[in-house]
Amino acid sequence: MNKKLRLIVICGPTATGKTLKSIEIAKEIDGEVISADSRQIYKHLNIGTAKITKDEMEGIPHHMLDIVDPVDNFSVVEYKQMVQKIIDDIHDRGKIPIIVGGTGMYIDAVIYNRTFPEVPANQELRATLEKVSTQELVEKLTELDSVRTETIDKNNPVRLIRAIEIAKTLGKVPPLSALGTKLAESPYDLEIHYMDLPDDELKQKIHTRNVSRLNNGLIEEVEILHSKHSLSWERMNALGLEYRYVSQFVQGEIETKEKLIEILDQKTWQYVKRQRTWFKKYLK
Repeated sequence: MNKKLRLIVICGPTATGKTLKSIEIAKEIDGEVISADSRQIYKHLNIGTAKITKDEMEGIPHHMLDIVDPVDNFSVVEYKQMVQKIIDDIHDRGKIPIIVGGTGMYIDAVIYNRTFPEVPANQELRATLEKVSTQELVEKLTELDSVRTETIDKNNPVRLIRAIEIAKTLGKVPPLSALGTKLAESPYDLEIHYMDLPDDELKQKIHTRNVSRLNNGLIEEVEILHSKHSLSWERMNALGLEYRYVSQFVQGEIETKEKLIEILDQKTWQYVKRQRTWFKKYLK
């Protein structure tokens, strides 16, 4: 029987210090970092995603950053296929792979070798769903699969429509989202580090980070993404959080920076709660 390959996972909510921890561990064990962030895979999305800089890497090789143009979609299936090859390559070179990030679906796909049923796009259904409000999409998904509703971004109509599409075809979204249930055995020798902070401390850290980003180029980054890199406002909305609400600010839909910070703090905290819900199964 072949020995399982070692794989370290550093996961948890946003703003809990996962990046610094990954560098620390990588130095200790001669490791290489694989990002598990669904937006850091995109080029030009730097400030809003807190993407690690060359200097911050401290010479540690990083993978799955800046690999896709942001106008294009990138699926969890593509992520899984690419990362499994990277893991093999890192081991072949005598080093240890470290997956780091807060996108639970990406991490699950790799560490538990999840399979994904082929559900083709239903253009007629999509055309119908695109006409209804985001709240109505949430209600429709809840009727079909309340478990998936717990972790999905409820402000992202693209993801909501896809989840409804899958649930209508299969009866529910596949057990990737079956929170709290026993996970399948991993093909890897896993070492999982879950990172979190007390609520008050994390809320303050999120607020400080949001203010800093807005004062240090995030608004300009959004404007450049739209004007230079041809990202539509609809695409910016689909990218979520910072890009969604800063683009609304740029368009005048959010009137003041103070209101923008308030919204970002609130929506980021909602995201933290979804992340915690997802990762709680790793702690069992």
